Amino acid sequence: MQKNKRPKPAAFHTRLQRWYDAQGRHDLPWRNTDDPYKIYVSEVMLQQTQVETVRTRFYTPFLKRFPTLSELAAASEQEVLSLWQGLGYYRRAGHLHAAAKQCGGKLPKTAEGLMQLPGIGRNTAHAIAAFAYHHPVAVMEANVKRVLCRIFAMPNPSESELWGKAEMLLNRAAPFDYNQAMMDLGAMICTRRAPKCGECPASSICEGKGNPESYPQAKVKKKVPVRKRNILVQVDDRGKFSVTPRSTKFLQGLYHFTEQDTPAPKHAKKIGEIEQSYSHFTLQAEVWLVKSRKKNAYSLAQLQKLPMSMAEKKILRLLAPHGTKRA
Repeated sequence: MQKNKRPKPAAFHTRLQRWYDAQGRHDLPWRNTDDPYKIYVSEVMLQQTQVETVRTRFYTPFLKRFPTLSELAAASEQEVLSLWQGLGYYRRAGHLHAAAKQCGGKLPKTAEGLMQLPGIGRNTAHAIAAFAYHHPVAVMEANVKRVLCRIFAMPNPSESELWGKAEMLLNRAAPFDYNQAMMDLGAMICTRRAPKCGECPASSICEGKGNPESYPQAKVKKKVPVRKRNILVQVDDRGKFSVTPRSTKFLQGLYHFTEQDTPAPKHAKKIGEIEQSYSHFTLQAEVWLVKSRKKNAYSLAQLQKLPMSMAEKKILRLLAPHGTKRA
């Protein structure tokens, strides 16, 4: 195919559909429901999280506890965050909960309406519209972006350019299968490294197949900063610990111990160190036990039931020998 020549979508659609029928991931639970709420939950969970992690650990337990949008709206923030523990990017859970409260038990039926809800951007709105309502809109998550960059040989396209190509190539007659197939194509064939171009149903229209790993152009990874902190675990004479829910956007609503960048008090007792990596920094912290007279303290057993980040969970393991001891 000559560069800049428009692909012939009809022939590509046929090949893609055949490939998807034979090779697609049809067993994913969110592909076997027409319930907009269940599809919505899956799309939010799948943002920046691997499919297998969502499928095997989080999707079913979450829906078992909150089977409908109304039941999610009626739950407390603490209940929602507890079911989200370990999935990361906790703002997603907050947005999901807020959206459930906002839409009165029923999701909007258009992409435009969906985008009015907290935490739903264009891609998530299009995914719900295409998969729940079969609207002819393109989905463009990370795997699809890579496929489009290679088909059109675009090393560094803008979001606008990508959306334009996505809409151009869309099979409007079968948006559910087409969009699922494009995601599977990127996940299974048109992979970031060592793509299987010989097996690809897009091979005849792909401008980038001669050097596929050049598309898209690799981004220079930024060095992730390290934050060194002291974490103070305040314990009272009963062996109970003080924690508070975070009010910041980062890890909002999750309970945490006191964190500071100043030295620990002289009377504090060091009980260990933790390290936790986040998307934009790595936390390295020394953990200290200090005496406290604060109210609203929790036993170790009670702490283990509260929604906490992975860093706090690591601290709980350090606290196990101190749960009934005085500082």
